[in-house]
Amino acid sequence: MPSASPVRGPTTDELAACAPGGPPHRGEIDKSGPSPLFLFCGFPAPGKLLQVSDPIPRNHELHTRVSEILTDVLPVFLLILVGWVIVRTGLLKTDVGEAMSEFVFKVAVPLLLFRTIAEADFRGASPFRLWIAYFSGVAITWTAGHIVATRLFGRDARIGVLAGVSSAFANTIFIGLPLVGRTVGPDGVMAMSILIAVHLPTMMIAGTLLMEQAERKENAGAGRSTGELLRQVGSNLLRNPLVIGLFCGLIVHLTGLPIPATLGTVVDNIANIAGPAALISLGMALRQYGLSGNLGVTSVIAAFKLFLLPACVLAAGLLLGLSPEWRAALVLTAAVPTGVNAWLIANRFGVGHSLAASTITLTTALGAFSVSLWAYLLG
Repeated sequence: MPSASPVRGPTTDELAACAPGGPPHRGEIDKSGPSPLFLFCGFPAPGKLLQVSDPIPRNHELHTRVSEILTDVLPVFLLILVGWVIVRTGLLKTDVGEAMSEFVFKVAVPLLLFRTIAEADFRGASPFRLWIAYFSGVAITWTAGHIVATRLFGRDARIGVLAGVSSAFANTIFIGLPLVGRTVGPDGVMAMSILIAVHLPTMMIAGTLLMEQAERKENAGAGRSTGELLRQVGSNLLRNPLVIGLFCGLIVHLTGLPIPATLGTVVDNIANIAGPAALISLGMALRQYGLSGNLGVTSVIAAFKLFLLPACVLAAGLLLGLSPEWRAALVLTAAVPTGVNAWLIANRFGVGHSLAASTITLTTALGAFSVSLWAYLLG
């Protein structure tokens, strides 16, 4: 019976190759085929960057991930800062910002929504799970804001409604759309378009009806009827440029009508400036808000808006099995600052101006941090 061949140990050259100071040097790319020496030394597969000292790459990956998030998120809030500085330094007047905001709301964003819906590939996805995931978070946060304002801080029912609105009404148009477009991409913008289709009507109807109910409670039953309110809100929504843009986009999507190339180019050019123009105009309008009143209730409502709402939306999105892109779009939208509609409702009913204004200002100031945190948690 033949004797077993002795096992050959590594040669001096092979051991040198495995030593920290020996070849292959850090940064070299090994292009040769696999060999036992690679397995013996524990080197990575051919074609990969060789790291002889083999540091744990997690710190590098973390740094890269944080850099990517800041690259996507910070420009959004820097554009808001640019708008604020423009007005603060007197380079342009506040009226210019108001005109720009009108252009964004009535022209640029409606065309962006039109283009998104007209060209969308829904791939059979149902919007109902998306709506349930988002508005379940809204309901929880709105209720929490109302209870805190009325029970903990002793405010009346009208302030309670406004606190609920301020804690749950995200700035979907001026911040949400640009942010999701940068961080999530086309799938995220499509999810945003589906959300916006019902977000404004739902939030405005709920806010108006609850505020009228609170008004009647405070004024011993005096006030307009529910039917009158619904007719007025419905009439306003039918004339809303966002609703018109979404509806027209849906018609083109369902009928398959082709958009002429020249017209499509014009639509694209206007839609592409919707995000930057919205952010700058928002920054130019911030001076009219500021911080005032009792900052205790404002701080709690701001925390609900930036952390409780996105946490509830994330949990609902996971339970309902939304895709990662749609889930990320909803959570990031929930994490953006309070929308200016909270101020509009306060102005319409003549109550809670300081709470709405302070919440908008505080959430905008802290928005870069909260959005970056949620973007990191979403992975």
